[in-house]
Parts: sequence; structure tokens; C-alpha cells
Amino acid sequence: MTILVTGGAGFIGANFVLDWLSQSDEPIINLDKLTYAGNPQSLQALQQDKRHELVVGDICDAGLVADLLKRHRPRAVINLAAESHVDRSIQGPGAFIQTNIVGTFNLLESVRAYWNEMDSAARAAFRFLHVSTDEVYGSLSADEDAFTETRRYEPNSPYSASKAASDHLVRAYHHTYGMPVLTSNCSNNYGPLQFPEKLIPLVIANASSGKPLPVYGDGQQVRDWLYVADHCSGLRRILEAGTVGQTYNIGGWNERPNLTVVTEICELLDALQPRADGVSYQEQIAFVKDRPGHDRRYAINASKIERDLGWRPAETFETGLRKTVQWYLANSPWVEDIVNGAYHRSWIDQHYAA
Repeated sequence: MTILVTGGAGFIGANFVLDWLSQSDEPIINLDKLTYAGNPQSLQALQQDKRHELVVGDICDAGLVADLLKRHRPRAVINLAAESHVDRSIQGPGAFIQTNIVGTFNLLESVRAYWNEMDSAARAAFRFLHVSTDEVYGSLSADEDAFTETRRYEPNSPYSASKAASDHLVRAYHHTYGMPVLTSNCSNNYGPLQFPEKLIPLVIANASSGKPLPVYGDGQQVRDWLYVADHCSGLRRILEAGTVGQTYNIGGWNERPNLTVVTEICELLDALQPRADGVSYQEQIAFVKDRPGHDRRYAINASKIERDLGWRPAETFETGLRKTVQWYLANSPWVEDIVNGAYHRSWIDQHYAA
């Protein structure tokens, strides 16, 4: 038995691959385009592992996908391939349309052709798990109930709109063609191996380098934070026991304003790696101009996956954040290789210079 993972060299993808192979001997074919966010160093521990094969390629390449399906005969496809940063989608939405919409369509078409050729037992057992985001639901006011799976889609950025479109395609392929699909919508992930343009790893890296810690607007944008290992366990559980055609929200039950998150990181760093001058890292916090259309609040209601599949996150925000900070402090060469790249420097300069 084999599974095919797309986007398995990215942040969530690499964590999923490593987590899967730590608990199972079932091989993984890992298809990743290795864009800026795909980092083969994240999979270095698997270099000699025959259970893992990294294939550099695009989900838009129908010929490649069809060949991988034909040769490896996976029992499941987990689609984690996506452009995923809101700021980048504002600057260059075309890449998000191409990967998240066209890519998902091409992947669905290839998988549908493969699935149709299976015998009846294999068709019944096969699963296509599409991994999406809570951002498709739009923004919540301070007193609104958290997102449930029946929440109306109201995406507010090119990124979330492209993911919403991909979710609709997956749903349509189930209802039109009978494909055995599952969809998950997760809240903000954090943890090891995250590209340091996202809030938590960016703050850790900048604090250690004596740079400003950029906070958009007033810093009161609220997010529900999900430790990436918990997300991986949730995906495994959905793949194992989820009802075909259903959507499951995966959340951490950890709502925090961005400014609170930055402050908590500073407090951990003050304890784990104090500044030489004895001053708190909070002195480095710098408020910058808010990004266009910044959603005010996201919050996931993960009651359905708990009720139906018995899943809950293992980490609180406090335990997960401590593990995350400790990982970044212990793996500074991994961070430095990325932060010192010219593309990353230019991106940070462009978006946080003010």
C-alpha cells in the first residue's frame, strides 16, 4: 500500500510526511514543485529512507501525475499543494489561481481517471483528502460564533478565494462523479519547519537577530492557532475514518490576538535566550501599516471532528508555542539558510520596511 502526498516539502506537508513515517511503514510518494516554500532540507532525515520518494514536479502536469498514479497505485491522495500566504496573493494573485484552482482541477481529473480504472473493492477503499483553510469562511466579528462546516463561504483575499474555489471543485467531483473525497479546513498552523515569513517564525528569527518584530495595524487581529503535529494527527484520523463527501474543521481551540502571540513569544525568549543587555524582546515590537483587506478574526469550531471521529488537539497554545520556540532556537542553521536567501530578504524589506 502507498499514499501520494502533494506539497509534501512545504511546512504542513513535510510535517505530515515525517509524522506519517514515524508511525507507519506505508510508503509515501511526495510530489512537490519546490517553490520558495518547499524545502527539501525539511525532509533530510528521510534521505536514505526507502519508504519516501520525493518527486519534483507540478500538480498541473497531468502527464506526470498520471504516471505516478499508474506506477505506484496509491490507495489515497492527500492534496497539500497550495500557494498559501495572503500577502503574496495580494502582490501576485496569478500564481494562486494557477496552483490552487487550475492545479486542483488537473489533480482531480488525473485522480478521477485513475479511480475509474480500479476494480470495485479498490474504488470503494480509495480516498482523496483535500486540505484547505478556515480563511474560506471570511471574517468574524468579536462576538460571532466560531466557524462550523456549514458556514457560508465569504473569502476576502485572492488566497482564500482560490482555496474556496478548490474546495468547491472537490465537492463537485464527489457529487457529480462519485469520487470518494474528504475535505478539511484548518485554522492557523504553527510549529517546526514553517517558512519564516509567517508570524511566529518571523518573530523568533527577527528577535534573535536584533531586528524589529513587525505587527500589522493594532495587532488585535484574532486567530485560532493549531500546532502542526495536531493538524497532522487530525488529517490521519480523517483519512482513516472520515465519511466520504464530508468536510471536517480542524482547530486548536486557541484564539489569540496577534499582538498577544508576539508578546508571548518575547516572554519565552526572555526566559530561554535572554538579550545580552537584559532588556525584554518586547522592546523590538514595531507596528507597521495594516495589509489591505485584513480579516479581523478567524475561529474554528472543531466539535464535529471531536464528536464524529474522536479527535482533539493534544497541545495547548502554551505547550505548542514553547516547543516551537525551542525548535527554532535549536535549529538556527535551517532558519539562516532561508532568511539569508535574497528572495526572503527582498520580501521582508518590501512588506515590513515601514
